[in-house]
Amino acid sequence: MSKITYFIVTKSIGLYINLMGYLSLKRATKLAYQFFSEPREGKISKEKMPVVLQNVTTETFDYDGNNFQVYIWEGNENIILLVHGWESNASRWANILPYLKKSGSTVIAIDAPAHGLSGGKEFSIPQYAEFIHKTVQMYQPQYLIGHSIGGKTCLYYQYLYPNDAIKKMVILGAPSDFKILLSNYIRILSLNSKIAKDLEEKYIRRYKQKLEDFSGRKFASTIKVQGLVAHDIDDDVVSINEGKKIAEAWSNSRFIETKGLGHSMHDDNLYQYIYQFLFEN
Repeated sequence: MSKITYFIVTKSIGLYINLMGYLSLKRATKLAYQFFSEPREGKISKEKMPVVLQNVTTETFDYDGNNFQVYIWEGNENIILLVHGWESNASRWANILPYLKKSGSTVIAIDAPAHGLSGGKEFSIPQYAEFIHKTVQMYQPQYLIGHSIGGKTCLYYQYLYPNDAIKKMVILGAPSDFKILLSNYIRILSLNSKIAKDLEEKYIRRYKQKLEDFSGRKFASTIKVQGLVAHDIDDDVVSINEGKKIAEAWSNSRFIETKGLGHSMHDDNLYQYIYQFLFEN
C-alpha cells in the first residue's frame, strides 16, 4: 500500500469513527477498539501451511475457550520458546531456525491469539502472556526469544510470572510504552478527544492498570535473568528509542543496535550473535 493510499484509508476510517461518535460514543469506541486489537493479517490455514511449519510436531491447547497452536522441532533437553509479533505467525522464525537447531536444542513456537492457527478474533498482551505461561508450564523452556509485540509480551510474562528456570531472553524490535502505541493510533486516525478518552479508559479496564504503567521498561526493571535487547536504527514501525528504554531499565541485559534491517530484523550476523549469546557464554 502506497503512503498516499494508506493516508486516505486511515483518515477515512477515522472520519467514519468520529461521525459515528456523534450518534453513539459506545459504538464508536467499540469500532476503534476492534481496528486496534483485531489483526487483519497473520492467519494461516491447515491447507496452505508455510513450508517451515510443515512436517513438524504440533499441539493444540485450549485456553479460556480459545485454542492456541504450538509447533515443536524436537531436539535435546535445551528448549527455546519463540514468540512472534503483531500480524505474523510462527513461520516468521524460518530464517533463525537453522541457527537454533545447530545447537541441538528443542525449538518451540506458538501462534498468538487471533494469529496463525490459534483461535479468537482479538489480540491482547495479557492473553498472549497466558499462552506463554501455559506453554512454559508444559515444556519448561530455558530460553525465550520474542519479536516486536511478542518481545514485549515476553517481558510482561516474566514480570507477571517470575521464572528462575528461564536462563536467557532475547528481545527483538520490541515496543516499550503501550501509551505511545495507542496515542500514535489515535493520532493516525485523527480520533476526536471524546473517543480517544473513552478508548484509553477501555484499555485501562482491560489491562487493570494505568497505561503509562503497562510498559516494557517497567517490566524489564524487575527481570533478573540475562537479556539481549536488539533494535534496528532504521525500524520505521517501532522507534529504536523504545528498545533503548527496555535495555536501560534491565540491569542484566546488553543492547545491540543494528542498521538496515528494519522492523523484521532478519540477518545472518544477528542470528549468529544470538546463537553466541545463548550458547557460547
